[in-house]
Amino acid sequence: MELRQLRQFVMLAETMNFRRAADRLNMAQPALSVSIRKLEDELRAPLFERSTRDMRLTAFGKLFLDHARRTLFEADQALRIAQSAAIGEAGTLSIGFVGTATYAALPRLIPAHRAAFPHVQLQLRESTSSEILAQIEQGSMDLGIVRAPVARTTECVLQTIEEDHLVLALHRDHPLAARDDLSLADLREEPFVTYSAAIVPSLHAMLSFACQNAGFVPKVSQEAVQVQTVISLVDSGLGVALVPSAATRNQSSNVRFRQLPDLQTMAPISLAIAHAPKWETAASRNFRALAATYRLPRPGDGLSIATRAMHGNEASLSI
Repeated sequence: MELRQLRQFVMLAETMNFRRAADRLNMAQPALSVSIRKLEDELRAPLFERSTRDMRLTAFGKLFLDHARRTLFEADQALRIAQSAAIGEAGTLSIGFVGTATYAALPRLIPAHRAAFPHVQLQLRESTSSEILAQIEQGSMDLGIVRAPVARTTECVLQTIEEDHLVLALHRDHPLAARDDLSLADLREEPFVTYSAAIVPSLHAMLSFACQNAGFVPKVSQEAVQVQTVISLVDSGLGVALVPSAATRNQSSNVRFRQLPDLQTMAPISLAIAHAPKWETAASRNFRALAATYRLPRPGDGLSIATRAMHGNEASLSI
């Protein structure tokens, strides 16, 4: 039994006329008669009662018609879903992301993607850049929003969507918070809240490089994985930290963020979409294409104006 035969049967059942059914099916009437006869032979039961004047469905034919219509509907649905998935308009898309992607990247990209591709189900998982890259390389994750540059070799291709830089985070009551001419070298004796070298190697390396350029090795008081956790530890008075300026979008009232000349001369850190070409799907390509049209401005753009609008030493970064 083929779907073609079911379509022919349904058309004949709706027209109750071999000639009209054959015309609508764009086939010869004898061929339709042969096809229906073969279907009845396969079912081992007549579908129509025929006479010289008219024809009608048998009791078995009426029952079979309901199932035939349902089967054709489900087959058409399966075909549409498969076709939509093939062009990235249906299916599932798994995306890993680092914590700082929640400040601006995800809030802008996810609603835009849902509006453009409402039938694609997104599976979002927060993780670290290293773990996200590993899962993409293994084919267990489609895309990732990671922190770049990455501190490992990878077969993933990175597409920058947000450029950023490091800023200093310190408690509002810290003695250095009132300094206008603060530099990174002034922090050589301060305890630092930093990032785990094993889990967040890229940000750990950036902090170490910045401090070494300023002539000292940071005194580590605490380590954390997520940027927001680092800021929370600064809020608790456990030390100072260097964080991506995107993190200042969600500020703590007890934490002050400062631009430092030492940090602004460093190479930018970025958020980038990572994908592995050998595993890429149409849905993945669509997300990357959409992300390219939503490239975000640097979080520091406009900061000088916002900072001048603040008063005195309480100035903090406003994004």
